[in-house]
Amino acid sequence: MDARVGPLFPDPPRGGTPHEVLRDVYGFREFRPGQLVLIEAVLAGRDAIGVMPTGAGKSLTFQIPARLLGGTALVVSPLLSLMKDQVDGLAAKGFRVTVLNSTLGQEERRARLAALRRGEYELCYVSPEGLDGWLRDFLRGCGISFVAVDEAHCISQWGHDFRPAYRRLRELKQHFGGVPILALTATATRRVAGDIIGQLGMHKPAGFMGSFFRPNLKLHGYRKGDGREVRDEILRYAAARRGQSGIVYCLSRRGVEGLADFLRRGGVRALPYHAGLERERAAHQDAFVSGEVDVMVATIAFGMGIDKPDIRWVVHRDMPRNVEGWYQEIGRAGRDGADADCLLYYSWADVITYERFLDPETDAAINADVQRRTVEMFRLADARGCRHRALVGYFGEKIDDCGSACDGCGRPDALADLAPAPAVTRRRRRGEASGGGAAGGAGGGRGGRSALGAPPVPALAGAAAETFQRLRELRRTLAAEEGVPAYVVFNDATLRAMAELRPRNEQELLRIGGVGPAKLQRYGGAFLRLLREG
Repeated sequence: MDARVGPLFPDPPRGGTPHEVLRDVYGFREFRPGQLVLIEAVLAGRDAIGVMPTGAGKSLTFQIPARLLGGTALVVSPLLSLMKDQVDGLAAKGFRVTVLNSTLGQEERRARLAALRRGEYELCYVSPEGLDGWLRDFLRGCGISFVAVDEAHCISQWGHDFRPAYRRLRELKQHFGGVPILALTATATRRVAGDIIGQLGMHKPAGFMGSFFRPNLKLHGYRKGDGREVRDEILRYAAARRGQSGIVYCLSRRGVEGLADFLRRGGVRALPYHAGLERERAAHQDAFVSGEVDVMVATIAFGMGIDKPDIRWVVHRDMPRNVEGWYQEIGRAGRDGADADCLLYYSWADVITYERFLDPETDAAINADVQRRTVEMFRLADARGCRHRALVGYFGEKIDDCGSACDGCGRPDALADLAPAPAVTRRRRRGEASGGGAAGGAGGGRGGRSALGAPPVPALAGAAAETFQRLRELRRTLAAEEGVPAYVVFNDATLRAMAELRPRNEQELLRIGGVGPAKLQRYGGAFLRLLREG
């Protein structure tokens, strides 16, 4: 998608203050922790590094400087799908933004490059691989104001998701005449953060490390074995949350395909996602983001490729390879701030499986570090006590026990008292084996067996609940007409506020978080008409 100027918007002026852009473009009044520190560093021409948890609003730290500075901000992002999501969202806010990637036809690519050379974009997204060769030299003449490196942990061999192409970013600062470098990640230990600074050639960067504690994520652990039937449990859990968005992570492509098929046969709207699905992958992601399906069953290939704020649960069918990966993957849930369940199945057999994946050609020290972190993941999963305290402690943060946000602190078992799914009942009557690998039933983890509480979406009652659903239907219709994900229109938190406060005019609608002048102009009339209808 090319979004030189978002439809219905005039060419936005440069200048102003970060708070003015936050209010007028995004519809918010206050910055989240760390955002303003990083924004002001870039505006002052300084390098900066932000280690901020998923859902903390990292993208605003480069989007707002791009609006305020002259020239074009270059954003290095690792996945085409993630670039598309951000470009769609920025276009809806009136930004002049484009992406350069391998999917473009020759004529379209030539047109975008010409517009870039003329200075018509505020932001340009590229992949690290895309910066190899001639494009890097071409961009030198395009007035690059600063470079934002998203998912910056990929540059470190000590990170959990090292990508060699990121290593070739080390000369960007010098290449573009000493422009500021902004490095962003959600999952860097202090060792990895130091490596990022060195690899990118950053000079005395400003820094912010946010809290890794996300109390809206409700953590549950279940040790596999002892007759547990993981597929049955996941089916029952997903069926009980029909209409809610969820992700199930599996270790292998075969596991993804098998579980997605099993869930569909059990009446759950689910699709598979892995690197081998070259033709279907983008369509499956679009179906999930738009709400056409409830559940995506995926390998970690889906880890950084989703920016959907209303994911209500994440299940790990198999233990993640390391704590960083686990944190990043559960971080896809609850990005709108509402509660979300995170269920982790684990076993020592998962540790052994990952050992088989080690490349004997890789440096022995790196392989040893990979093995060590996998064992740490198992030990953290199997430990007693507060899961949140153990998780953030891995990243060097100290907190008290969460109190009620994990099974180790007495949170009710997320799998308790779930009704058998119809497909499971029929299969058992036929006497078929459940299959799908050993994984435990309820009770094998550390949580209690008390009754399952209400679904994690914040409750609305009576007329507000009905209005909320009507607002969601309107959002889905508008998003389909524009070919963008539903959350690009408004997220669930904004719709809930509309349903509760029932604004009657543009001034009242602007007071709701997430509604700025740009979105008011684009969508406000339709939502106000619905709200006035009662």
